[in-house]
Amino acid sequence: MESAFVHPLPAIRAQARSRLVMPPGPQVTDAAVIKRSFVEPESFSGIFDRHWDRIAAYCRSRAGDVGEDIAAEVFGIAFDDRHGFRASHESAAPWLFGIAANLIRRHYRGLERAGRATRRLVPDLVSDDTDATITRIEAELLGGELAVALEGLRPDDRETLLLHAWAELSHEEIAIATDTPLGTVKSRLNRSRNLVRGHLDAKRKESR
Repeated sequence: MESAFVHPLPAIRAQARSRLVMPPGPQVTDAAVIKRSFVEPESFSGIFDRHWDRIAAYCRSRAGDVGEDIAAEVFGIAFDDRHGFRASHESAAPWLFGIAANLIRRHYRGLERAGRATRRLVPDLVSDDTDATITRIEAELLGGELAVALEGLRPDDRETLLLHAWAELSHEEIAIATDTPLGTVKSRLNRSRNLVRGHLDAKRKESR
């Protein structure tokens, strides 16, 4: 990927490429960069430079080969919706991961709809619940015992655990990313950790 953010709109792309936009220094908050982008759209490239690697890695880990396309869409949506970013949040990371989580879920729902269309053509196929189907598809991508353990979690619990373990977000950041009360985030994380730990411990005992 290029080091500077390129929005899909031709006018913004031309403007961004017409200037060398250096990433803002570490002392400049994401909130300040986004505010500046209201009048200088090309400065949003600083958000891309700071967060692309983490967002892309997270999307690839959960969606495979299409993960990088999803990550690119994250920044396109963030640019379009940047006026909705809460200035009280200095870091844009939770906001970006929230967009990524929604896009990943939309991606899997699209796969589920395609599967549903196939089932209509072949009525003998078993019809799964939407969330169960999304969970199964993602588990197949993850592979291994961890995937089996995650498949046993409720969708919201799994999302919370993955944002904490893979995106390395704090409890507070997950609350921002998912627009969920902090207490609920902590409950989901504790519940999912216990279930996954219990499943893996049981498998270890079976293998002895």
